[in-house]
Amino acid sequence: MVLAPVLRRSASWLLDAILPPRCLKCGEIVADSGSLCGRCWSALKFLGTPCCACCGFPFEFDMGEGSLCAACTAKRPLYDRARAALTYDDASRDLVLRFKHADRIDGAATFAGWMARAGADLVASADVIAPVPLHRWRLVRRRYNQAAVLANAIGALRGKLVVPDLLVRQRATASQGHLGRSQRQRNVAGAFALHPRQTQRAAGVRILLIDDVLTTGATAEACAKALRLAGASAVDLLVLARVVRIQPT
Repeated sequence: MVLAPVLRRSASWLLDAILPPRCLKCGEIVADSGSLCGRCWSALKFLGTPCCACCGFPFEFDMGEGSLCAACTAKRPLYDRARAALTYDDASRDLVLRFKHADRIDGAATFAGWMARAGADLVASADVIAPVPLHRWRLVRRRYNQAAVLANAIGALRGKLVVPDLLVRQRATASQGHLGRSQRQRNVAGAFALHPRQTQRAAGVRILLIDDVLTTGATAEACAKALRLAGASAVDLLVLARVVRIQPT
């Protein structure tokens, strides 16, 4: 049994010697698997405080505890709180899309660490962690749900219960990529429900939804609506990256 860790380290060193770890974004050789080179790392915009107490929109300066952005002041979303690790921009886009579409799940542990730090309060207060689901046909084509990969990694990192099939996508929806806010809302309206095996799992608990990108929030709100109908006491959202648009003042 004592030899097992030694053998694992030796195997890791041998693998790195044959196939050196490369930057998750640009492919440059790096010291550790699942990491970024200095140039790619420095280009990323990490998010934190100060931010909107509800959606996590970044503020330029501290506006006081509990302050809301213009959008949340006008209309609160159906989820309670949202946080993101990164700004979704030119520097992070390739990183996210390769993880999402190109089987680059070797970065999952790194991304989970970033997300767990950005949403530390959300993770700590969660009773259950659940990913935003893919429709079964899209899951067959893609072979994995990137949100579920992140949810499992965060759960393992923080010792939290993960229920990968808490929600199901009841119908196939069009890709949201080129849709506007109202189109996205119509596209996902009624698309989510609790899995038939999990009908009692949400009642009275605080649920942390995990997804890769937050754009308009339409998908997150459709999921939150389904969870609230099932009796969830609160629904928070934690994503790898979010679009940051200038809000009206």
